[in-house]
Amino acid sequence: MIMGRRTTRGWIRTACAFACLATAAARAEPAAPDEWHYRIAPGDTLIGLGRLYLDGPLRWREVQALNRIKDPYRLVPGSVVRLPLGWVSHQVAMAEAVFVRGDASVQREGEATPRPLAAGAALRTGDLLRTGADASATVRFADGSRLMVVPGTTLKVGRLLSIGKPAVPDISVQLIEGTSELRVPPTSAPTRRFEVRTPAVNLGVRGTEFRAGVDPAGERSRLEVLEGRVAADGEKASVSVPAGRGLVATPGGALAAPRPLPPAPDLSGLPARLERLPLRLGWPAIPGAVAYRAQVFAPNAPDQLLLDATPTAPEARWADLPDGRYVLRVRGRDADGLEGRDGDRPFELKARPDAPFTLAPVPDAKAYGDAVTLTWAQVEPAERYHVQVAADATFAQPLFDREDVSTPKVAVPLPPGPYHWRVASIAAGNDRGPFGDPVRFEQRAMPASPALEAPQVSPDGLQVRWGQLLPGQTAHFQVAEDPGFTVLVDDRRTTEQPAAVATPAPGTYYLRARTIDADGFEGPFGAAQRVEVPRSNWWLLMPAVMMIFLL
Repeated sequence: MIMGRRTTRGWIRTACAFACLATAAARAEPAAPDEWHYRIAPGDTLIGLGRLYLDGPLRWREVQALNRIKDPYRLVPGSVVRLPLGWVSHQVAMAEAVFVRGDASVQREGEATPRPLAAGAALRTGDLLRTGADASATVRFADGSRLMVVPGTTLKVGRLLSIGKPAVPDISVQLIEGTSELRVPPTSAPTRRFEVRTPAVNLGVRGTEFRAGVDPAGERSRLEVLEGRVAADGEKASVSVPAGRGLVATPGGALAAPRPLPPAPDLSGLPARLERLPLRLGWPAIPGAVAYRAQVFAPNAPDQLLLDATPTAPEARWADLPDGRYVLRVRGRDADGLEGRDGDRPFELKARPDAPFTLAPVPDAKAYGDAVTLTWAQVEPAERYHVQVAADATFAQPLFDREDVSTPKVAVPLPPGPYHWRVASIAAGNDRGPFGDPVRFEQRAMPASPALEAPQVSPDGLQVRWGQLLPGQTAHFQVAEDPGFTVLVDDRRTTEQPAAVATPAPGTYYLRARTIDADGFEGPFGAAQRVEVPRSNWWLLMPAVMMIFLL
C-alpha cells in the first residue's frame, strides 16, 4: 500500500510538471531578435533537436539548462523551446523584388542614400524599402511567401534565415508606415515562422493571406485576415484572428476584439469593356464605408499592382493605362481604417488607336444644303477611318456607314432633319479603335434667295422689292456698277421694304440679293439683275418754260 501511494504521487507530480510546462508554452513570449523558438512535436527529444538544429551535437545540454527541462527524452508536444541563435545552425537567406512599378527605393543598412529598386534586386536583412505616391512592389521570400506593398509604404526587412538541416524558414519584416498584403503558403513544418512587426502589434503566421497597415507616425496598426488565421501579439495580450475578421491596435493599448471585415462591393454592373480614357469606374456604395481602396492588376498576376487609389466616393479615376486585359479590385474602408473583403471584376481596355477630334459640324450645329461635309483631326497611326451618320445617338441603323475613308473629310448627302455622326480610327493590321462621342447636328435646306421684283426708278431713288421672307429671316441686297460686284453702290441688310437706294448717276447697274437665316447663316446670292438708270430729259421742257415766262 505504501509503495502504491508513492508511485501514484510520483505520477501526479510528473503530470503537474507536464501541465505547467504546457501552460508556459501556451503563454510563450514572442521570440527575441537573438532567439529562435521551436515548438515541440510528438516524438521530439533534445538529443534529436541537437542533431537537426544545433551547431554541435552536445549543445542540447545547454538548451536543457536554459529551458529548465528535467528529462531530455520526455518533451511535452506543443511546448516551446528557446534556442539562442548563437547555438543554432543557420544560413542567411535572401529575398527578391519580383515586381516594381514607379518610384520605389531601397536603402541598405549603413548607407545614407537610397537607391532605386528594380525588379530582380536582392533584398537582405536591414534593407529599408519605400514606395512613392504612385509606386508599388512585390517581394518574394525564400519560402515562397510574397509581400506586396502599396503606394506610400515604408518597411524594413528583418530576419531572413534558414534554420538547421531541414532549412526551416525564419522570416520577419517591420512595417513602419503604409499597407502591405502578405500571402504565406501553407506548410507542414511546425517550426516555420513568418512575422510582421508593427508599432502596436506583432503578427505571426504559418499559412495565410492577410493585410497589415500602419497609419502615419505609427499611431494605429491594422490587421485584416482574408484566409487562414493570424496570431496577434500586443503588449498586454494575444489574440488569434480568423479569416474574415480584423482588428485595430494602438501602441501600448489593449487589443480590440476581432470584428467582421466590411463586405465586398458588388462590381457586377461594371462594363466588361472600356473604350475611354481617363478611366472612370464606379460601383454601388457599401453601407458603413467612409472610403474605398481601388486597385488594378494584370490578369492572373495578383502580385503586379498597376494602379492604386483610395477615393472617398465609390468611384475610381485614373488618367492612363495601356490597352489590354486587367482585373479591378475594390474594397471598402470603415471609420477606423479597417479595409474589407475584396470584390474583383475583370475588364478589357481598348481605347486605341485614339478616336479623332471632330471638327465640323460641331455639336448642335446647323448644316445647309443637300449634303454635309464632316471633318476631323488626323490621327497619326490611323490608316483609314470608320464614319457613321444616324438619325439617333444609338446608331442602331446608320444612314451612312463607311470604313474605307482615307482622308479626314467626307461629304454625306442628307435630306433636312436632325442627325448624329461619329468617327473611329483604324490602324495597320485592322486595329480598330473606339468611336468618339457622337455629335448632334441639324441638316437644313439652303435658304432660298429672295425673289427680287423689277426695280423701279423714281425721283426718290431706286426702289427695291422682294418676296415675303420667313419669320426671323433678313434680306441682304447689293447694288454695284459692275457684274462682278466689286464696285458697290449700296450693300445693305434689312427687313424693311421697299428699300430705297439714293438716285444714282445715269447708267447701268446690277442688283442681287440673298437670304440670311435666323441663326445668321447666309444663303447664296441669287442671279444678278441689270438695271438702267436713264439720263434726265429736263431740256425738252425748256420751250414751254420760256413761253410761260414771256406771258
